[in-house]
Amino acid sequence: MPFSKLSLPLQQALVEARFSTATPIQEKVIPLVLERKDIMARAQTGSGKSASFVLPILELWHTNKGEGKAKIKALVLTPTRELTVQVAEAFKGFGAFLHVKPKVVSIIGGEKIGEQLYDIQQGCDIVVATSGRLLDIMRKKQIDLSHVEFFVLDEADKMLDLGFEQELSSILEALPEKRQNLLFSATYPEKMQAIASKITKSAVEVSIEAEAPTVECIHQRVIEVSRENRAPLLRQLLRENNWELVLVFMANKRACDNIAVKFRKHGFLAESFHGDLIQEDRVWTLKSFKERKIRVLFATDIAARGLDIEDVSCVVNFDLPRSTEDYIHRIGRTGRAGKEGLAISFIDHEDKAHFALIEKRCHIKLQKEQIKGFELEGVAPVKEKGSAPIKGKRKSKKDKLREQAASQPAS
Repeated sequence: MPFSKLSLPLQQALVEARFSTATPIQEKVIPLVLERKDIMARAQTGSGKSASFVLPILELWHTNKGEGKAKIKALVLTPTRELTVQVAEAFKGFGAFLHVKPKVVSIIGGEKIGEQLYDIQQGCDIVVATSGRLLDIMRKKQIDLSHVEFFVLDEADKMLDLGFEQELSSILEALPEKRQNLLFSATYPEKMQAIASKITKSAVEVSIEAEAPTVECIHQRVIEVSRENRAPLLRQLLRENNWELVLVFMANKRACDNIAVKFRKHGFLAESFHGDLIQEDRVWTLKSFKERKIRVLFATDIAARGLDIEDVSCVVNFDLPRSTEDYIHRIGRTGRAGKEGLAISFIDHEDKAHFALIEKRCHIKLQKEQIKGFELEGVAPVKEKGSAPIKGKRKSKKDKLREQAASQPAS
């Protein structure tokens, strides 16, 4: 058992947190981290991967802790502010019974940089950060990363989407060459492999195949409905079903705000959640949703990963996600920790081809349904094929310049 390899204070913290048995990712990763191996792990959100690196890092940190002012020994990078705060809380929670508690600082945008600088200057052991704010502090030469022993990339593939590739080299330059590297990602596309090779050349690859079928705990429904009828249909479904917490994914931030206002007018406890909210509002909204003061949360894909919200009754794809991976991450917000969940996707004629691609890549085939009074009408628009370009028809750059010169009045 991986937990038995940990010291008593950490085991006590596990009891307090009601961790009884290790998840597959924890079983594989904890012993490898304790053996000081570099790791590239493929694991889905909700698999318990945070604990798989937090626990062994705390174990190695407290057994080798030096005297004097705290130095940054662990640097964890995450793609979102919420995940940063969540991982920082995990370090504090699991380290609560250690004789010397770790000083943990979370570095995120949207909060006063002065307070974060002060916390760093007072001395800290573990920094959990979003890369943008970390780079801001590095440019001010206010952080010393030369003592880092553990470098963790959490949700690494999501960080790629946020342009992290360009920022990575600056961060790697500030780190000592000798360090332990731990990379966690739900997928490992080619781009991810290239980045991984910059970070480590000797990683042990860990893949948790057993996690993909966790989607099987989720009952997936596909409802065909016209775009203009999606909101009325959702209101009917909310009234007919006794869902405690409903997470609704929208295509963009403005759509989240607009629909949340309309649903509040219809008497629903609804709010929007997206990256344009100030940090204080993001924290309040998530807290209220977890405490069930908000029942329907309209969100962008910022809520698709890393957020630990228990007992989401239903996930609704009001707008389909762009990628297959995002579909899996979205519906994975429900049916967590072995519980059953429900995911509903709305599609119209224009969405059918895209949803067929999602089905193909996810190896699923779902029965399409229609709800009485909200039937999908009409037929799919026929895509007109444009006529083939005629060679030589378009004017060359040279011809355009000649015409321009000819039209200028002579001086």
